[in-house]
Parts: sequence; structure tokens; C-alpha cells
Amino acid sequence: MKPLTVLFAAFLLPALPALAADPWGKADAKAGQAKHAEKCVACHVKMYGGDGSKMYTRDGRMLSTKLDILQRTAACNSQVQAGWFPEEEAEVAAYLNQHFYKFKD
Repeated sequence: MKPLTVLFAAFLLPALPALAADPWGKADAKAGQAKHAEKCVACHVKMYGGDGSKMYTRDGRMLSTKLDILQRTAACNSQVQAGWFPEEEAEVAAYLNQHFYKFKD
């Protein structure tokens, strides 16, 4: 077995169920709210008008899990060059779930 495969099997594989259930762990949603206001709202207002929250509440939205929120947050971070580290993306994802999506698992 290759060393990386052994590492994955020994350490990462057991963590996958927890990651899927809460992919951002204990991220600070309040810190995420401030980051969201600073880097996300202006773009969402341009796209949807109003306060930009229609991005999250519109019919046909494409996110359906917590992991989807985290992945979309990471993609937006890259797209707008917000410069967030993964921990900061997690904070924004936690905020979005807490205030808009409300996914349990």
C-alpha cells in the first residue's frame, strides 16, 4: 500500500462522516457575518438587487447540503479574490447556514 493511501485510511477516512455532517466544524458564524458583509453583499446586490439576500432565498437555488454551502463559499472566495483562508470560508458558510439555509445535517 502506498504511504498516502495508508495515511488516508488511517486518519482521514474515519473523519469523513463528521466532515459530511458539519463540514465547517465549530466555525464562528458571527465572524462569518462580518466577512460576508465586507466581501459578498455588494456582488449579490449587483446580481439580485435589494439587499442581495435573494441569492440565498430564491426559487431554484442549487445548494442543498452544508457541504454545498462550504464549496460555494470557497468558489466565491476564489472568484472575487477575497483572500480568505479555509477557516474563514468555514465561518462564512456557518453564517450562511445559520441565517439562510438552516440545514441540519
